[in-house]
Amino acid sequence: MILPPKTIGVLGGGQLGRMFAMEAKRMGYRIWTLDPEPDSPCGQVADGQVQAPFDDLAAAQELASHCDLITYEFENVHVRVVEGLEQAGKEVSPGSRVLEVTQNRLLEKNFLRSHQIPVTGFCKIETLKDLEVARETVGLPAVLKTIFGGYDGKGQIVIQNEQEAEEAFHRLEELSQGKALVWEKFVPFVKELGIICSRNKAGQVVTFPIAENVHRENILHLSSVPARIGRDVEDRLIEIAVKIAEALQIVGTFCVETFLLEDGKVMVNEIAPRVHNCGHYTLDACVTSQFEQHLRAICDLPLGSTELLSPVAMVNLLGEGNGNELIGVEEALRDPKVKLHLYGKKVAKAKRKMGHLTALAGSAEEAIERALSAHKKLRWR
Repeated sequence: MILPPKTIGVLGGGQLGRMFAMEAKRMGYRIWTLDPEPDSPCGQVADGQVQAPFDDLAAAQELASHCDLITYEFENVHVRVVEGLEQAGKEVSPGSRVLEVTQNRLLEKNFLRSHQIPVTGFCKIETLKDLEVARETVGLPAVLKTIFGGYDGKGQIVIQNEQEAEEAFHRLEELSQGKALVWEKFVPFVKELGIICSRNKAGQVVTFPIAENVHRENILHLSSVPARIGRDVEDRLIEIAVKIAEALQIVGTFCVETFLLEDGKVMVNEIAPRVHNCGHYTLDACVTSQFEQHLRAICDLPLGSTELLSPVAMVNLLGEGNGNELIGVEEALRDPKVKLHLYGKKVAKAKRKMGHLTALAGSAEEAIERALSAHKKLRWR
């Protein structure tokens, strides 16, 4: 069978869309993207870009007029836009129900709890009085979060006492424009683990090797694979990911971010309904990347092998706010098993994800050492 050429629309023009577009074009697909920023990372490699805000339904419909199907590269797309596209007869994967649940922290926690998937204690916060109830029923320390939006640590504050709770409430209430917040009991984890999972329209589900993640200031710094965990933990994570895929009937690739507790139990932190930062290692170390797998899933193709070809570590390259010229590239790449990925962003704002590097090695420990060594040679000027 010869597949007809298809054009895929991507809501969001960031680096995830860029890497997806590059894999899609390798397989003969055309790409359009929607993003408010001109010359977006995805737009640079796409066949066309609609420049508009993410809540602009008319602009999304214009995007859809060029495309056979639609996907999204991050979960802060307005669910109303996805619903509008679906009502107009456009295929969007993952669908609006998946987006509705995963972009709302309260709905997401309730969904997980209803499927007997372990999550930390939580409750809804609308008034200062709710803080008292949360403190008594859920407890401290805790994390107060906006229900909508937020990524890389934005929209959340760790609180240790009553005074900090009130201060956090006022700060986040303004940020969320009066919308409800969620109080989550702080989880004393020993490791952060991420599992990438894909499901296609036929119901085939596969998972990628689990990543062991390290965050700095709530931004992912390092992922290493294979994760240094027991087989029982690995099996439990796979079971959770597959259960989520089937319960939400997800079509596409997604990530489940989890905590490993000291007693060996696993607790889910959140679901990202898209390709994920901790899955970037798959581009260089797996038979099939998470981006190609997402393409296969939404285009109703058989899913590819997720076999790990080599232990690997990935380090994010963040802007520092003191210059836009990356130097040290030649020194970093003197290690022949280091690969550099840059996202085409012109301004290296502080903490902005500008790229990542991966290092292959004979073990996770060696890969981590090589990746961090190469990373230290890079700086902004």
